[in-house]
Amino acid sequence: MIDSSVKSLFAAWDRRLLSIFLFGFSSGLPFLLTLSTLTIWLKESGLTNATIGLFVAVTIPYTLKFLWGPMVDLIKIPVLSNFLGQRRSWALLAQGLLVIMLLGLGRSNPAEHIFETALWALGVSFWSAIQDIVVEAYRIEIIDENQKGFAASSTYLGWRLGTMMSGAGALYLAAIFSWSAAYELMALLMGIGILTTLLSPSPKASSVKQYHPHASQGLWTVPRIWEWIRSLYGTPLKALLKTADFRIVLLFILFYKIGDTSLSVMNTPFLLEIGFTKLEIAHVVKLFGISATIFGAFAGGIFLNRFGLLAGLMFCTVLQIVSSLMFVIQALIGYDLSVLFLTIGVENFTSGLGAAAFIAYLSSLCRAPYTATHYALLTSFGSFARILLSAGAGFLADILPWPTFFACTTVACLPCLFLLIQASRHFSPLSFLKQS
Repeated sequence: MIDSSVKSLFAAWDRRLLSIFLFGFSSGLPFLLTLSTLTIWLKESGLTNATIGLFVAVTIPYTLKFLWGPMVDLIKIPVLSNFLGQRRSWALLAQGLLVIMLLGLGRSNPAEHIFETALWALGVSFWSAIQDIVVEAYRIEIIDENQKGFAASSTYLGWRLGTMMSGAGALYLAAIFSWSAAYELMALLMGIGILTTLLSPSPKASSVKQYHPHASQGLWTVPRIWEWIRSLYGTPLKALLKTADFRIVLLFILFYKIGDTSLSVMNTPFLLEIGFTKLEIAHVVKLFGISATIFGAFAGGIFLNRFGLLAGLMFCTVLQIVSSLMFVIQALIGYDLSVLFLTIGVENFTSGLGAAAFIAYLSSLCRAPYTATHYALLTSFGSFARILLSAGAGFLADILPWPTFFACTTVACLPCLFLLIQASRHFSPLSFLKQS
């Protein structure tokens, strides 16, 4: 069974999946350059912790993807769209401007001109968020039904490699050369995304009515602007609400994020508190953990293709429960390096497999021709849930003993499992989770 699944993976690996993988890399590359990597640069530049903390505001375009999604669906870019189509024209625009923004950010001086650095960083976040929307819409529209699992894992693997490059890779470059050189090389690596855009096939043209900035006279009159806004947000939202019961969808997304978010946010403070050194955490959590995550994402593509989306989500939810229980055991045992390897291995394997399943799940809810809008809305809610749960996890960790805290995260995963069990029995109200 495993051999046949692996063979089917390589049989399904074609030009489109390669494009999706490379687009994932291009999407992940800018992500940490406005987060942890930039934070280290700011700290080395002598900025206060209060100022560094305020820099989280430059990443707000990621949270506001639901505002940018309709633009990507409906606004036609002059000249480029005629040659590349709707998706690839937006991808090329975002990637070209990302190169400019990264070069500007790398040549800024945060110690002397902090606002200039902030503006360049905001530009990177905005065009990175636009690229994310385009990449996800492209993946959903270009792929065949039997390749959805492989496509989700390919996207995640590429994204993970991109973040590794902009995280550890950028830090190595900054240590050897300079921060400016590090950001310039990251800008150069965006060329991978540009080449992918130029050489990749286009999805089938959507039938949605598109707006050209100069398409008609009177576009900027009040009635025309109101019509434009309604077309951008009204129709796509109605189409999304027809696909499923979104009270259930939002509950599912919320509960699905509880286990993953709680563990990812609090595992490092927990491990430090029970006696593990920073070096031990770096070796086990970062190196071994990343390998387990990549293996989990690879396995996720095979599992989803073999057993379907519903089974994949149920399996990942069970693994989240097991992962939380492993942290309960770690908390009860305390400092034990061998147990830590097992705990981190289970957590990161679950994270990789769960990410592939979750991407495939969100994609199943999106409908052409509003794919970018739909995916942006869903991921924005997921981002909001992550922020909300991160704050709640920190509060609970302060007032509860670690074994009790992780036991709570285990219990919090159960409603998600209940929703999926109900879906498997009746295919309602989660009929969209039927096995493909």
